Amino acid sequence: MSCIQQGGIVLELREEIYAKLVERASPLFGKKPEELSESLSFTSDLQAKSVHFSQITTFLEDAFNVEIPYMKFRRKQTIAEAVDYVLEICENG
Repeated sequence: MSCIQQGGIVLELREEIYAKLVERASPLFGKKPEELSESLSFTSDLQAKSVHFSQITTFLEDAFNVEIPYMKFRRKQTIAEAVDYVLEICENG
């Protein structure tokens, strides 16, 4: 999947980004996909470490053919903030 939209709407792309993030985060954090939500905090709810952020960004970079600045991604507090950040990168390509 590439971030280049071909007649799609932004909401669909955002949903795809969320689905991919959950796909990778579920096994990393030992959670079922349905246990993850956009409001969860990476640090307080999931106890995310640097390696988790690194694996998620690499996975999303491969899935959407973009470069995601690791340190900026790591500063996102919630899953929703991370999804919106990747969406912004995709839109501004």
